Amino acid sequence: MLDKPNIYNVNQKEFWIDPYPDLQILRKELPIAYVPELNATLITKRNLIFKYEKKVDVFSSDQPDGLMTKLMGENMMRKDGKSHLNERKAIFPSISPKTTMAIWHKKFEDAAEEILNSLKKKSGGDLVRDYAMPLSAEALKIVTGLTNMERDEMDRVSQGMIDGIANYSGDPSIEENCKKCTTSIDLHISEIIKSHQENPNNSLLSTQLMAGLTDQQIRANIKLAISGGQNEPRDAIAGTVWALLSYPSQLKAIQNEEFTWLDAFEEFARWISPIGMSPRRVAKKYKIGTIDFLENERIFLMFGSGNRDEDCFDDPESFNIAQDRSNTITFGAGPHFCAGAWISRCLIGQVALPKLFAHLPNLRLSSTSKVEFRGWAFRGPLEVRCTW
Repeated sequence: MLDKPNIYNVNQKEFWIDPYPDLQILRKELPIAYVPELNATLITKRNLIFKYEKKVDVFSSDQPDGLMTKLMGENMMRKDGKSHLNERKAIFPSISPKTTMAIWHKKFEDAAEEILNSLKKKSGGDLVRDYAMPLSAEALKIVTGLTNMERDEMDRVSQGMIDGIANYSGDPSIEENCKKCTTSIDLHISEIIKSHQENPNNSLLSTQLMAGLTDQQIRANIKLAISGGQNEPRDAIAGTVWALLSYPSQLKAIQNEEFTWLDAFEEFARWISPIGMSPRRVAKKYKIGTIDFLENERIFLMFGSGNRDEDCFDDPESFNIAQDRSNTITFGAGPHFCAGAWISRCLIGQVALPKLFAHLPNLRLSSTSKVEFRGWAFRGPLEVRCTW
């Protein structure tokens, strides 16, 4: 437990609505602080996160009592060292830059075209539900190999797992719903696994089968991919569109080829990080300055805070595609750097954004709708209503 001067209290509801005011205070006054309401020690400065995320012998991803492990099984994200690297190597043929550009890129384009051709028949709608959700769900179906799952179901089970692994208040209804969602995924895997055994492809399910991973490993890693591969791209697509429509001069700069669509995505993901936190377990007693860490304490590496660190960015509180983003830690900074980073950049920066603005040139934010964001461990817009 941290000394009393390093304790910081939050209002959980206000923190869920907007964590950034508290995170700014923490960065300036208590960059390492115990938050009783979350029963965790938060590390909020970018350089501290960058340094200590790599120190896996102390701040371990292995969390047998963590929510993700309990609810989804022990996936590669909750392993360190050789165990983690072996599973990461097994899935690499599915998520590599080469596979992404040679195979997934065209499939993502086809999915976007199909969705946008349908949207053209309408005069407006919610881009979260009408575009970002079905596109990210279709992309995830393709990459995981669960092509037997409907888009709405992919979104439902992903949200259910995200809610479950962020359920630090211990709400039993959220936990129960999460378990129902993981059961649905298991049923879909069981239904299609024989097809992948007989006709292997580049999907996550197929590559893990070919690599000889156990059934337990395969299922846990598919659930991991769904938990992070649906909601985060969905929120980033819709959120980046909202940011560009809110700052038309920056949109124009991209359309004039002064900047790229990828610049927009990466700046949005720095500014409002879809994944705001990654948990760790203290594996052994450790000391940082005057702060003592005890074995099995829970640590939250606050990526969303690090991405707004005043010491690392010139304009941290603003959406500004022109600023230097070399210090961003959106995808992590250590051995657990997001395995799906290349796929996310392709789907969002090379497909979702350019195709949307090309197909809907009159896209505008609805004058009667206020865009609201929610979450701190995971954060995204509730809806982004537009006309076109």
